[in-house]
Amino acid sequence: MSNPGDADSTPITSLQQLADYFAAGCKPAARFRIGTEHEKFGFRLADLVAPPYQPTDGQPGSIRGLLEGLQSRFGGVSITDAGNVIGLKQGDAAISLEPAGQLELSGAPLETLHDTAAELEAHYEQVRAVSRELQIGFAPLGFHPTATREQMPWMPKGRYAIMRRYMPKVGTLGLDMMTRTCTVQVNLDYASEEDMVRKLRVSLLLQPVATALFANSPFTEGRPNGFLSYRAQCWTDTDNQRSGIPRVMFEPGFGFERYAEWLVNEVPMYFVYRNGRYVDVAGASFRDFMAGRLHNLAGTVATVGDFADHLTTVFTDVRIKRFLEMRGADAGRSEMMVAQSAFWVGLLYDDAALAAVEALLRDMTWEEAVAMRSLVPREGLAAPWRRGSVRDLAATAVEISNDGLQSRRRYNQFGVDESVYLAPIQKIVVGKPTQAEHWLARYHQAWQGDIRRIYSEAAI
Repeated sequence: MSNPGDADSTPITSLQQLADYFAAGCKPAARFRIGTEHEKFGFRLADLVAPPYQPTDGQPGSIRGLLEGLQSRFGGVSITDAGNVIGLKQGDAAISLEPAGQLELSGAPLETLHDTAAELEAHYEQVRAVSRELQIGFAPLGFHPTATREQMPWMPKGRYAIMRRYMPKVGTLGLDMMTRTCTVQVNLDYASEEDMVRKLRVSLLLQPVATALFANSPFTEGRPNGFLSYRAQCWTDTDNQRSGIPRVMFEPGFGFERYAEWLVNEVPMYFVYRNGRYVDVAGASFRDFMAGRLHNLAGTVATVGDFADHLTTVFTDVRIKRFLEMRGADAGRSEMMVAQSAFWVGLLYDDAALAAVEALLRDMTWEEAVAMRSLVPREGLAAPWRRGSVRDLAATAVEISNDGLQSRRRYNQFGVDESVYLAPIQKIVVGKPTQAEHWLARYHQAWQGDIRRIYSEAAI
């Protein structure tokens, strides 16, 4: 989710202007970067309850206290919403809050996966240092393992209040998605409109594979929920007009202009940000906003900044901004979160690897991808795929990614290339348990049904 900040006030005058917004993201391969975003749940050490925004009940831990502690000890510029601190800018990176206080690092654009791994660990060190003083911890899991929806706090961000009111009108699991899920995603660049479309389609078709590989949410309210990725299940009924794998992205002629047209005509709005506040226009058409037909925004001119805000409310499995966001994976162990970035970098940032994965998926249809997406939350890698299983498809994709990373020839100080970061998922595709399967085994065996033990074992 984005934070309030400077916006482009240029008036929108044409659809081509919006297509040009995406075209401005094109860059030569030498300037391609890797931006990794990851989230984690907070919990108070005393009672394992999610910490509120402000201290309550005499407990020392709070999300605001964490943000202020991070700024005090490690620097950064506060991001505020109606006077409340809701994030920090730290150089090219940013720390922000999801609706129930899930703490997110939006990483800086980095050159290599070695940089990504170092950034993640540096962030964890900062969070651990401040958290200890506040007697709270953080655990990266795909779905909250114990709390009910009602037990989760809400952060004081204006856009979340609007979404909270609107979500129950357009799906049954939207509020669960907002309050009880955590994800990891990687943001990757494109060189041209054609390059964007190639990467978009490959990554959309493979998002269900990523969901299965990184599944890490098998518990709901203290017991197994029957899924391996319940976070992914939430996305099957969360405002589906803006989620999933849109058919339009596989239609002939799809590109920047057709995407802009889809956003303007078919994706409803949530809000407009003006004069330091969010105006609720949930369900309205952006086309009507551009035409001045929204009664509560009479006389307000739609701007490029408004369009950029609208983009942040699109929740497709791969989101197009001025880069591509891979959105199919549960949050998890640090090595798994780097592996998620590695998987996509290897597939999309090497020409031969991209051609190989296109060949692998050449006859895969949109309908097959949608069907796979519906199966993997529960069945994971065991879900059927053609004459085999999703595990077979995953194994080939991981192998191609490995070749792509080796071809990049990006070495650390020990002469090791980036393919080292695929090790966790290379083990999974040949039979090692996924994170979800690992936790289920712990629950039924060593923990003897005591779900509370997941907090200490999953903590960063």
